[in-house]
Amino acid sequence: MIAFFKTIVYIPLYNILVLILNISWIDAGLATVILTILVKVILYPLAKKSTIAQAKMKEKEGELSSIKEKYKDKQEQAVKIMEFYKTNNINPFSSILTVIIQIPIIFSLYYIFFKSGLPSIDTSLLYSFIKVPASVSMHFLGLWDVSQKSIVLALLAAVTSFWQMHLASPTVASAKAGKSNQDFGAIMAKQMKYTMPVIVFFISWKISAIVALYWFVSNFVGIAQDVYVRRQMVKIV
Repeated sequence: MIAFFKTIVYIPLYNILVLILNISWIDAGLATVILTILVKVILYPLAKKSTIAQAKMKEKEGELSSIKEKYKDKQEQAVKIMEFYKTNNINPFSSILTVIIQIPIIFSLYYIFFKSGLPSIDTSLLYSFIKVPASVSMHFLGLWDVSQKSIVLALLAAVTSFWQMHLASPTVASAKAGKSNQDFGAIMAKQMKYTMPVIVFFISWKISAIVALYWFVSNFVGIAQDVYVRRQMVKIV
């Protein structure tokens, strides 16, 4: 399975990165930005479906909580919730499916920047028609050496991770319902919203600035897409 994903995801992405680096004025940091944006644009249709599903569930959160309060029997509750989803044209699994589909791509991107070996190029991964760049500059726009650690980029990666998770996470059920009745997924989302950015900060800071840059750009573009989709939904309504 790993070899399969390496062939269809990792190697193609690595070749695209090297192809971008063949442009003389593009440094490793800028190539990271371009490749990350390109992948986010390709995955936009999936991200759009996920955002719409999240927005609908957030909008109907009160009604969903009422159903859970009214029907205490778990089996009956599950039936009523599925009926509710069907009536309101909500696919509760769209976000999960989107994440599952994106996992090999996200992991491959992360691995590329984690194990890229830049400025060295792994020629064993290159297609025959992809040339090895004459040189690869690791200074992003002349500001950061992305082969080194950068606390600034690590902080940007952490902050945008929090922002993105804040937009995506459902609001916690009202205080009237009591903590014991809160949806388990909502509680987990709230916890992850605060713990994940800390993890992102330490990982991106400990490894290198190029990983932090990838994370920051990916988060920022994801936020922009999320905001755009939500505004389009408001216009339609």
